[in-house]
Amino acid sequence: MAIFEVRSLKMGPVARSLALLCLSSLGFCVPARTPHPTQLPFADDKNSRGDLPDILPTSELEPTNAASDFETSYNYVLFRLARMDQAIHKLNVGHYTLDVSMDQLIERLSRMDAKVAEMEDKIQEVYQHSKDNRKETGRLEGCQKGLRVGYKCYLVYHIYEDYAGASRKCLERGGRMAMPRDRREQEALADYVKSFLRSGNWPVWLGVNDLAVEGVYMFDDGTPVSYFQWRRHFLSSQPDGGKRENCVAMASDDGDWWDHYCDRAMNYMCEFEDRVVL
Repeated sequence: MAIFEVRSLKMGPVARSLALLCLSSLGFCVPARTPHPTQLPFADDKNSRGDLPDILPTSELEPTNAASDFETSYNYVLFRLARMDQAIHKLNVGHYTLDVSMDQLIERLSRMDAKVAEMEDKIQEVYQHSKDNRKETGRLEGCQKGLRVGYKCYLVYHIYEDYAGASRKCLERGGRMAMPRDRREQEALADYVKSFLRSGNWPVWLGVNDLAVEGVYMFDDGTPVSYFQWRRHFLSSQPDGGKRENCVAMASDDGDWWDHYCDRAMNYMCEFEDRVVL
């Protein structure tokens, strides 16, 4: 708080009273001119040494204008609002740009999906053509390299497969496992297998099994077997495997049928339809 001194110099009593009244109304404190008795010696001592000035310096406050402060605050708020408006505008522009980019990306993905679907259709078509070509190639190979009997061709594959694998390989080549349906076909296949594998006894899978019902033998195409060529011997008559041996193979030395474990790997024989018209 600023301290003001009212001196009697050049002021009359009325002027001095008015000055004190004005200062009092403004809220300023006017100190008494007489110091406290306990401070007199100290003050006198200080004054005698010249340590204290006669008049203490006062700090004067700069006068302020309320209208000027309001205008400054108002301008600052407007400035900040303008900056916020610019930032929001940039965000809107960025959001719009992102929307456009997303729409373009979705459109490209849609076109790519259509191309992928078209490519998958072409691949499936090529795969189907490949399967058909492989089947036709296998059929032609079977009839050219194998044995023709009536309207069927037979070919022995000197490759070891279990029963399921042999059946699958014959289907992939466009045929089925060999299924001799009468005595004529059985005898022709027995001679062919014996000449193909020559010396020794090498069993060859036929398309005959009782996997569905024990003791009820079916061909690989699901039709019932009407002709059998089981081995008959006083020491070992077939079939003798019961529920353990459910798949049938032909012996290469005499053409007799034997039941075997289906997971045993051995040679196999496929049959194909002969489409050549003589």
